[in-house]
Amino acid sequence: MSGLEGGLIEMGMWSLGIGAVGAALAGIFLANTDMCLPKGASASLEHLEDADLRSTTDDGKVIKAKSLWEKNGAVVMAVRRPG
Repeated sequence: MSGLEGGLIEMGMWSLGIGAVGAALAGIFLANTDMCLPKGASASLEHLEDADLRSTTDDGKVIKAKSLWEKNGAVVMAVRRPG
């Protein structure tokens, strides 16, 4: 193997190594950001106040969310996990 061939092989190995490091960094970056995820829509007040709330202690009790803030203020947070 001549010096030129050895240099080309060594340069090719360096290129593969740099490419692997770049791919690893890109993977880490994309896994830890939400750039590719769709943005969630905000719910309107009309939609929230019409929601049925079911009791966790009394199985048959269902109230409208609007009743929570009709007389007193209330903060309601609803989270739906995908899946």
